[in-house]
Amino acid sequence: MSKLVIIDGNAILHRAFHALPPLTTKNGEPINAVYGLVSMLLRVITDLKPTHIAVAFDRKEPTFRHKAFKEYQAQRPATANELISQFAKARRVVEAFGIPIYDKAGFEADDVIGTISTLVKEDVVIVTGDKDQLQLVNGRVKVYMPIVGLANAKLMGEAEVKEKMGVAPSLIDDYKALVGDPSDNYPGVPGIGPKTAVSLLEKYGTLDNIYKNLKEIPAATGQKLTKGRKYSEISKKLATIVKDVPIGFKIEECSRWDVDGKKVLDLFAEFGFKTLTERVKKVGKELDQEKQIPLL
Repeated sequence: MSKLVIIDGNAILHRAFHALPPLTTKNGEPINAVYGLVSMLLRVITDLKPTHIAVAFDRKEPTFRHKAFKEYQAQRPATANELISQFAKARRVVEAFGIPIYDKAGFEADDVIGTISTLVKEDVVIVTGDKDQLQLVNGRVKVYMPIVGLANAKLMGEAEVKEKMGVAPSLIDDYKALVGDPSDNYPGVPGIGPKTAVSLLEKYGTLDNIYKNLKEIPAATGQKLTKGRKYSEISKKLATIVKDVPIGFKIEECSRWDVDGKKVLDLFAEFGFKTLTERVKKVGKELDQEKQIPLL
């Protein structure tokens, strides 16, 4: 059976940048985030054994979420120049591995990944540190999420998401519409916390049904929901991952693995990735022995 792995490039780069110690090229350029991304890629190839791989990246242009809600992510500090300088290098490495890159102006990598995972009808594993993408989990879509830095990762299906979030994956957008998301800086319904949100969703099933049954909800909670309805609506829009981004996705592009071995090894030498050079050669031999498409 086919298995597509989609790597959330920006999420893994950000996590690697903050989790790994400083690392520079021989020219003194920061490279630790790229090191972490490649390390994760090799682990994914070995542990998940995908038949297809794709990488999604954010774009620098504002998204529809920023236009819909000017405060969206406004509290976040500016991305460090030491990380920004690594984005182009990361793309160079992914391209050398022959892995297709998908992105779309006006949308986040989350939306690109949501679209791809919807289009593909077989098994999908999303590699990300972004909890927003847990809403995409279903019977054939799982999330492979780093737990501590990049050292450990957990494969999360529907049961694991429910345990972590308190609600089923399909209700995460409704849950966030109620409680908001401080990391993305949208409010949800003022005064509604996680326990109340879970309780309401357990009883009424969806955000729409909660509002259809306001008369039977305790007065104090009902008043908060009524006053905060406009916030729940915009929060729902911001929380919901788009699944129909026009990206021209073709699954066959993800299976080619047209690896430019010389380019990969030249980049590793340029970046000073001595340990990764040995790892990539080992992974390549393992794939060759398994009669999969050779890596190098």
